Amino acid sequence: MSEHYHVDCVVIGGGVVGIATARELAKSGREVWLLEAANELGSETSSRNSEVIHAGIYYPKDSLKARFCVQGRRKLYQYCDQKQIPYKRCGKLIVATTHSQVAQLEDILLKGRANDVEELDIIDGRAVKHLEPELYALAAIRSPVTGIIDSHELMLQLKHDAEQMGAQFVLNSPVLSGEVVDKGIELLVDQKAPFRLTAKVVVNSAGLDAVNVLSAIKYFPAEYIPDFYMSKGNYFSLATRAPFKHLVYPVPEAGGLGVHLTLDLAGQARFGPDVEWVAEKHYPVDESRKNAFEEAIKRYWPNLPHDSLQPAYAGIRPKLCAPGEGSSDFIIQDAAIHGVPGLVNLLGIESPGLTSCLSIAEAVVERING
Repeated sequence: MSEHYHVDCVVIGGGVVGIATARELAKSGREVWLLEAANELGSETSSRNSEVIHAGIYYPKDSLKARFCVQGRRKLYQYCDQKQIPYKRCGKLIVATTHSQVAQLEDILLKGRANDVEELDIIDGRAVKHLEPELYALAAIRSPVTGIIDSHELMLQLKHDAEQMGAQFVLNSPVLSGEVVDKGIELLVDQKAPFRLTAKVVVNSAGLDAVNVLSAIKYFPAEYIPDFYMSKGNYFSLATRAPFKHLVYPVPEAGGLGVHLTLDLAGQARFGPDVEWVAEKHYPVDESRKNAFEEAIKRYWPNLPHDSLQPAYAGIRPKLCAPGEGSSDFIIQDAAIHGVPGLVNLLGIESPGLTSCLSIAEAVVERING
C-alpha cells in the first residue's frame, strides 16, 4: 500500500508564482509542501519568457492583471534590492511606425495612467531618435519603470526564503488525481512509488497543467473548469550586439504584445514572442518563422543586419480565450466561488505573472488565512 501523508498546505506547481505562494504561506506560519511534476523548478513558463518586469500598462482598469502587475512590480523591485537579485530598470519604448498606430498610443497611455503606472509619457519621433538613434518611430510611449530581471535568481531566492521558513519542495511529483474529502483534498501523487497526500489547503498553481489538475479532482464542480488553450511564443536572438539601451515594443497585436526587442542583463538582444496556437507542449523554435520575425523587426529597426537572427528558445502561455477572442484576465478561484473549502485555483497565469508573483502570492494567502 502506498504511503499516505497529511499536510496543512500543498502548492501544486513550482513556477515562480507557486514558489512565491509557498514562501508566503510559510511566512504566515503554515506547514507547506510544494509539489513539482518536473525534475527542476520553473522549467516551463517561468523560465521561457522575456524576463521583463512589466509596468502594468496594457490591462483593463481594475482587472487582476492590472492590479497585481502594478503592485507586484513595486514589491519586486523592493525585494530585488533587499535580496540583491540582479535586475535593471532599463525602461521601455512602445513605438508607433504608422500614423494609425500613433493614434493608438493615446489610448494605451490613458489605459496605463488609469492603472496608476508612473512616469508615462508620449514622445515624438525626434525624441525617440535622440534616445535610440537606430530606432524608427513616428512617436512612442516611454515607460521608465519597466525593467528586466534574472528570473532564475529570483526563483532560487524565493525557494531559499521558503525553505528557511520550513517549506518543503518535492520534485518529480506530478499530481495524478484528487478527491474532495471531509478533511480537505486528497491527492494521488506519483514519485516513482505513488503516494497519497491529504491537505487542508491546496493551491493549484500548475500553470500549463492547472486546468488538467482541476479536471482530475473528483467532486469538483465542472462548471468552474474553464476552457483552456496554449499559445507558443518563439524567440530569436541576435548574433551581434544590438545598438539599443531600452526595450522596444510595437503597438500590441491580437494574442500578444507583438515581436518585441528585449535585452538580458548582459546586453544580449532577443526578439519575440510571436503567437503560435498549439495543442501540445513542444519547445523547439520554429525556424520557418524567421522571415516573419525579420519583417516585423525591420518596421522599427530598418537596419537589422542581414541574416543576423538565430533560434533562441520558445515558451508556452496558458490561455483561457480561444484564438481570435481577445485576452482574458487571471482567474483566482476559492471556496467563495466554487464552494470547495481549502482549494484555491490559479488559472490563466500568463504574462504579467512573473512581475505579479509577489502580489498574487499575498492575495492567495490573504484568502486562505482570512
